[in-house]
Amino acid sequence: MSDWAHELRGGQPTAMAGIEAASEKTATGRAMWVASRLLSAAILALASLLGLAAFLYPFFLPSLPARGMMAHANDAPLLFILLLLLCLAAIFTSLTGWGMPAAYGQMSSKLVAVLGILTALSAVLRAVPGPGGFSAIFLLPILAGYCYGPTFGFLLGALSLLVSALIGGGVGPWMPYQMFATGWVGMLSGWLPEFPRHRRWEAVMLAGWGWVLGLLFGAIMNIWFWPFLAGTAQAQANSAQSIPGVWQPGMSVGATLRTYAAFYVATSLWWDMGRAAGNALLLGLFGAPILRVLRRFRNRFRFHVVPYVVTAQGSAASSPR
Repeated sequence: MSDWAHELRGGQPTAMAGIEAASEKTATGRAMWVASRLLSAAILALASLLGLAAFLYPFFLPSLPARGMMAHANDAPLLFILLLLLCLAAIFTSLTGWGMPAAYGQMSSKLVAVLGILTALSAVLRAVPGPGGFSAIFLLPILAGYCYGPTFGFLLGALSLLVSALIGGGVGPWMPYQMFATGWVGMLSGWLPEFPRHRRWEAVMLAGWGWVLGLLFGAIMNIWFWPFLAGTAQAQANSAQSIPGVWQPGMSVGATLRTYAAFYVATSLWWDMGRAAGNALLLGLFGAPILRVLRRFRNRFRFHVVPYVVTAQGSAASSPR
C-alpha cells in the first residue's frame, strides 16, 4: 500500500486522513504538471523571439553589405546552435517532467519516441518531388502540431528540416531560418481548435490551413535575405533595375510592407503557390487517416493518476478531484 494512501493513528487506518493525504499528493502532482507546461511554453516563446530577432534585426541596421544569398553567413552558425539547444531543452523538459512523478514522465518519454519517428518520416518526405515550391515536409508538422500541441509541432518542424538538410536537403546559412519557419508551421497548427463533433470537416479545414501556411512559409523565408539586396550604392542601382521591390535603409514600416509586397508578388508568389497547393492536396487526401493514427497513439499514452484510499472496513474509495 502506498505511504500516502493512508495515515496510521494508533495502528488503525483513518479514511479521512488518507483522503486528505491523497488530495495533497494529487494537488502536488498537478502543480508540477502546470509548472512543466509553463516551462515548455517559456522555452517555445524564447525560441520564437530568437527567430523573430534573427529575421528582423537587419531592418534596424544603418547600412547593409551587398551579400544577397550569402546573408547571415557569420551569424547563422551561432543561431543554429542556440536553436538546437532550445529544442533539446524543450525535449528534456518534456522527458523528465521537471521533477514530476514517474507516471507523468513515462507518458512524455513515449511521445518523445513518437517525435523521433515522425521526424525521420518527415525528413524523408522532403525528397518527394513536386512542382514549384512544393515540399511534403510540411504534412506531418501540421497534423502532429494540430494533434499534439504547439511545442510538439515546433519541435517536429524544426528537427525535420535539420535532419532532411543533413541527409541531402542542403546545408547553408539559410538552414536555421528554414528550421524556424518550419517550426512555426507546426506551432501555429497546434493553436487551431479541434472540432470533435465535426471530424468530417477537419480534412477540409486543414487543407485550407495548409494552403495558407504554404504561402506564409515562403513570405517569411524571403525576409532572411531580402534586406541585404540593398547593399552598397552600386548594388542598389543594379538591384533597382532588375528586381522590383528592393528595400532601402531608413524606409518607414508602411513603405517597407508595400515594397516587400511588390517584391513577393514579382518573385515568389507563383513559386509558393506550388507549395500551398501541394499542402492542400496532401492534407485533403491523407489528413484524416493520419490524424486517426496520431490520435490513437495520443489516447494510448494519455492517462490520469487517480489515488485510492482504504477505509477501516477495507473498502476502496477514490480521492476527491
